[in-house]
Amino acid sequence: MTAPLFFVDPARLQGLTTGSVLVLDGPEGRHAATVRRLGVGEAVLVADGTGTRAHAVVEGVQRDELTLRLASLEQVPRPDPRFVLVQALAKGDRDEQAIESATELGVDEVVPWQAARSVVVWRGDRAAKAHRKWQLVVQAATKQSRRAITPEVSELASSRGVVRRITESALALVLHEEAATPLTSVELPAHGDVLVVVGPEGGVSPEELAAFVDAGAVSVRLGEHVLRSSSAGPAALAVLSAAGRWR
Repeated sequence: MTAPLFFVDPARLQGLTTGSVLVLDGPEGRHAATVRRLGVGEAVLVADGTGTRAHAVVEGVQRDELTLRLASLEQVPRPDPRFVLVQALAKGDRDEQAIESATELGVDEVVPWQAARSVVVWRGDRAAKAHRKWQLVVQAATKQSRRAITPEVSELASSRGVVRRITESALALVLHEEAATPLTSVELPAHGDVLVVVGPEGGVSPEELAAFVDAGAVSVRLGEHVLRSSSAGPAALAVLSAAGRWR
């Protein structure tokens, strides 16, 4: 089984080398020592969320903390092209399900989108709390999938903001059930951002679709079946990863 991964502040790994000692404390140390009950001699991974990852062995167990000996350190490169999921707000936590699976499948950035047909609306204090919840969902999924780099959760975007992101991207794909172009036929760019735009339960509105296509996006379909907002984005990312990363 792959060693469990725990996060530390980037400053904690700076200057460390093979053989260095690191004390894993705080919430992560408590989880490792008290919840996971890791013992002396067990292997763990420690990452800073920006690409630095250490392989370590538990040398000591104290209350709510572990003493680790670093066996090796590595710098995980950032992917290029980058996969960006523009996920419309959806009811029933389906948007959170989407970003959780997308993180496990390698998404590099998540953009919450207030689509015209989104039933859920982020405003005021609710917007800040919801954004923070998305960050926590992504962080937990990053740990689960043993990723060294935590995907960014951008600020809430309007449809106009999505248009701007489309114009700045190397490739933008809008998932639409009536599209004629299959996703599998699209060639990935060598560099830059690849946007995957997913609408809410009611789909992308005709006006939004027209604006996105006018900005340079390609309307694509995944297959014969209509997927939920929670599964469409992850399914598209799996197709893109198979074409460009899983080799």
